Amino acid sequence: MSSLNITGGQVLRDGKLAVGNLAIADGVVVAGAAARRLDATGLLVLPGIVDLHGDAFERQIQPRPGVNFPMAAALADTERQLLANGITTAFHGVTLSWEPGLRGVEMWRAILAGLAARDWACDMRVHLRFEAYNPAALDEAIADIAAGRVHLLAFNDHTPAILRRLDDDAKASKYSERAGMDLAAFRTLALAVAGEEAAVKPAEARIAAAARAAGVPMASHDDDTVATREHFRSVGARICEFPVDEAVGQAARAAGDAVVMGAPNVLRGGSHLGWASAAVLAEAGICSVLCSDYYYPALLRAAFILAGRGKMDLAQAWALVAENPARAGGLADRGTLALGQRGDAVLVADRGGVPELVATVAQGRVVWMSAEGAARLG
Repeated sequence: MSSLNITGGQVLRDGKLAVGNLAIADGVVVAGAAARRLDATGLLVLPGIVDLHGDAFERQIQPRPGVNFPMAAALADTERQLLANGITTAFHGVTLSWEPGLRGVEMWRAILAGLAARDWACDMRVHLRFEAYNPAALDEAIADIAAGRVHLLAFNDHTPAILRRLDDDAKASKYSERAGMDLAAFRTLALAVAGEEAAVKPAEARIAAAARAAGVPMASHDDDTVATREHFRSVGARICEFPVDEAVGQAARAAGDAVVMGAPNVLRGGSHLGWASAAVLAEAGICSVLCSDYYYPALLRAAFILAGRGKMDLAQAWALVAENPARAGGLADRGTLALGQRGDAVLVADRGGVPELVATVAQGRVVWMSAEGAARLG
């Protein structure tokens, strides 16, 4: 692994920014100096971003409905986008659904195989979003959890929403096109899947037990009531993803759960679904983690937007995109720039509250840089 001495920048340590140096050797932060130098004078040196939930990779795999690209190319392009946005650890939200196509079992296998096929500069992990009405894939999902191919399990249940939209041709066709089916066939399949309701709870219990046995963190998705959150906490899910309203998120935080919301919500000034405001919930201490959701550039910008609103400083805002998601995801070795942590860092120019990424460092290697960054590397 490479060694690197990042000098003269404002380094975020122990919740404070102070001018200093950051030395990385053998992939971790060390106390001494390294041979290769990267001049960070005038820049912020921040921990690498940890994205706990992102599914923008789907657009590299299938940029148009039914139009798929080779997995190796799609994942390579995804990694480039992640690194160019300061994300050094990414949990890919891979949906394992009863739907064929982009979210079906064949695609699940292809993504796992593609990720395992080579070493990546970005630590790309698997966030299994297991659809409740998919007992047919249960045994395979459990086997993948036991084999260490899954790093986070989320309980998803999008089937009721799909069923409600079946009678609307325009809305239902979006699902059928993604699945690579004609609309009539998709409707027939969805109605058949609705008959699997009796298998939902037993499947949930089995996959939760598998995750607990493997030490895999768990999340529940789109919790709409406090009772729903309490249920998933009882099976070991200590992450609440995208609570539908503030009361659910508040109850989750009061119980010590991580509460995840989308950074695009902060960037756009509100939820595109009309749900709770991530910025307001973060400032209230309810939202503890921001994720890219469907747009990788949002994480870097969201932290600076929150700092600019004046109710938290940059160190507090940055914890939402680095330390807090790392801890929620069970990763104790990253998220800060303390001694012994992974040497993952980003160098950022603050252009009047607008962040401009200058370089991304993963385990001491410069894996992305702008023209300015290249000029600073000795």
